[in-house]
Amino acid sequence: MVMPETLPDDWDRWRRSVDVGTYDDRWDRIAARGGNPHGEADLVTALLTGVDGPLVLDGGCGTGRVGIELARRGVGVEGLDPDADMIGVARAKAPELTWRHGGLQEIDDDARFDLVVLAGNVVPYVVAPQRPAAVAGCARALRRGGLLVAGFSLQPGWPGLPEYDTWCADAGLVLDDRFATWDRAPYVSGGDYAVSVHRRD
Repeated sequence: MVMPETLPDDWDRWRRSVDVGTYDDRWDRIAARGGNPHGEADLVTALLTGVDGPLVLDGGCGTGRVGIELARRGVGVEGLDPDADMIGVARAKAPELTWRHGGLQEIDDDARFDLVVLAGNVVPYVVAPQRPAAVAGCARALRRGGLLVAGFSLQPGWPGLPEYDTWCADAGLVLDDRFATWDRAPYVSGGDYAVSVHRRD
């Protein structure tokens, strides 16, 4: 299990600036302005079309926004996050769901999930030496043909797509698709954000 004190400096700086009690307000404001705060859930449910009784792992689930929306749509979901405070908020919001405190690299689920979703810069917020193991943990959790869907910013000091694709390939995953946004805008080389869809082959 990865405890919060072993998270990277980037996470620590971000986390010190965030009040978990009001963190979800930003999504409410997006919805109030007529925006869509559930792009991640939209993509996940589209990718699961035709899957009977799908089960999703929301990795780095934070306060549970994505997982709770997926459950509302009838998708089976479990959440995992190394931040105990955020997991506590998720549990309070949806106590009927399964929320686990831990890191991706420690996933010991054996091929249970149809899809693992990593939304909100989860990959860069894993301690750098543990990122390949985190991707491998996600791959272990997938059933054959299951999907790993990860969206993160591309910026100096954070993982690039060649690195990430290598970690995925080493874990037995192949690239299915790549978008610039969760609403599936085409990715153009050099973009500053990517949503990658890899399949367990």
